[in-house]
Amino acid sequence: MKKIKAPLEKEQIAKLKAGDEVALTGMIYTARDQAHKRLAQAISERKKPPLVLSGQIIYYCGPTKTAPKKIIGSCGPTTSSRMDKFTPALLKAGLAGMVGKGRRSKEVLSAIKKHKAAYFLTYAGCGALLSKFIKKAKIALYRRLGPEAVCALEVKDFPLIVAIDSKGNDIYEIRNRKREIRK
Repeated sequence: MKKIKAPLEKEQIAKLKAGDEVALTGMIYTARDQAHKRLAQAISERKKPPLVLSGQIIYYCGPTKTAPKKIIGSCGPTTSSRMDKFTPALLKAGLAGMVGKGRRSKEVLSAIKKHKAAYFLTYAGCGALLSKFIKKAKIALYRRLGPEAVCALEVKDFPLIVAIDSKGNDIYEIRNRKREIRK
């Protein structure tokens, strides 16, 4: 398992290959549909986004309500393709990585390759387990969005799999090619 630190540097990203298992430590940000819409709108209006995107990782997640004496509630990944229409603009603005579940569109794959970023998968259906890798959590933006507010999460050894690397290699396509070879 490779260890990486957020925010990501281009040198770190370049060393990752589709299929690599990684443990991420550092600060990441949650963001779902409504937060993405607002961030992309700020970029399209040529306004400074309220979150510095350079080198950052966005986790497609809307944590549940935090129980007493807990850092955060359950926080599993949501379907990444819902953010696809906003992702190329965020990558162009410096976003270095995304964490979620599921495939990405051809446009997003192309933008990941163009901007030398990475897309990571994490374990779906394991939100309670994933919350144990979060050491601190606080709302960073858009508090009024409730569970879709942007949260800053300090993570330690957060488990990820590289789904799309900076060269555009896609774990889903690699898996499909291997299946075809076996037939």
